[in-house]
Amino acid sequence: MKIRLFFLLLLLPNLIFTQFKNIKVNKINNSPEEVSIAINPLHPENLVAGANINNYYFSFDRGNTWTNKEITDKENGVWGDPVIIFDKKGSVYYFHLSRPVKGEWIDRIVCAKSTDGGITFIDPGTYMGLNPPKKQDKPWACVDFTESQWKNNIYVTWTQFDAYESSKPEDKSNIYFSLSSNFGESWSEALKINQFSGDCMDSSNTTEGAVPCVGPNGEIYVGWSAMDKLYFDRSTDGGKTWLDEDITAGGQYGGWVYDIPGIYRCNGLPITACDISNSPYRGNIYINYSDQTNGSNDVDIFLLRSTDGGNVWSKPIRVNDDNIGNGKQQFMSWISVDPVTGNIYIIFYDRRNYEDTETDVYLARSTDGGETFNNTKISEKPFTPHERVFFGDYIGVCAYNDFAACIWQRMDSRNLSVIFAGNKF
Repeated sequence: MKIRLFFLLLLLPNLIFTQFKNIKVNKINNSPEEVSIAINPLHPENLVAGANINNYYFSFDRGNTWTNKEITDKENGVWGDPVIIFDKKGSVYYFHLSRPVKGEWIDRIVCAKSTDGGITFIDPGTYMGLNPPKKQDKPWACVDFTESQWKNNIYVTWTQFDAYESSKPEDKSNIYFSLSSNFGESWSEALKINQFSGDCMDSSNTTEGAVPCVGPNGEIYVGWSAMDKLYFDRSTDGGKTWLDEDITAGGQYGGWVYDIPGIYRCNGLPITACDISNSPYRGNIYINYSDQTNGSNDVDIFLLRSTDGGNVWSKPIRVNDDNIGNGKQQFMSWISVDPVTGNIYIIFYDRRNYEDTETDVYLARSTDGGETFNNTKISEKPFTPHERVFFGDYIGVCAYNDFAACIWQRMDSRNLSVIFAGNKF
């Protein structure tokens, strides 16, 4: 009996690890990056993912097998920054930047819709934010899953540049908002919601990272970064009005742009999420980000938490659990709060196990409202990126009923690939 127990203990780490089987998603080597993933709430075995510049992938067996396709838009064009979300009816939406036949590069935010689980998308899509010659960039979207009067509304936030990469002081960047109350058929006029404008250099003094989420009673929450600060705004009337003054949720030491050896470019842009479950932490708002608080060679993943609708925010909670000040980098994170259980999942790249630029992927999970996190390595083997190959700006995780669907890009011999790992906790 003791001998059996001994061998079981030896095998246990490997048994746990195999729960995160790594599956290559892309079948074509077309440099996919900036991945996004979503779970169908009506049929949780149905997953849809996207990747630059126009890739999408769908699965009907919880990610064990994937079909690859390319999204097209004969009028608005497709130019990356994929955002994938499902609505309550099981329709899936793919938001992206534009390259229109008639118009200018990234002059609008485009929404494509699928009603068959991602097999096909309507072409052309609908769009919002058209305001030439200004540029519309870095969108994100969410759906109101609550039973509020605004249920099923789709909300989108993004950055508008007066002139992209302009150094002129008169050119500004701002956060804009639009909604659809008819399942993506049309969109409201774009509304500026921030108080403090940024520059247009696409760097730390630019207003970026606007990711919206919905609270338990239909509140709309959104955070973003600019000028080494994390800003927060909210609407309690379905997006009609917003706070007169942006709330400063916290600082972001060194700004949202930082250097990671071997990465073409890297950022710590914030992601805002809210607990709409019936857990003890229902209504908690979270902002996940990374910065250089512990040194430029020791970037860490952090979480801010508010329990009062965003008025007051906690001190930064460190998510990665390696030793502070060890000179190991963690970067490019994403958060998902399970709408059923309220548990928090944060995915990120991690170099705690190496002395060079070899990189793993970790998943941090919290079951106590972000007080503590359990870190698990979910990549089967490390990879080494190359600083001359664009690596994208984000990766993804989506959780539903404690199934975590994780997706990221890795690089081998300068070739990018998309990797999926799913696990039921």
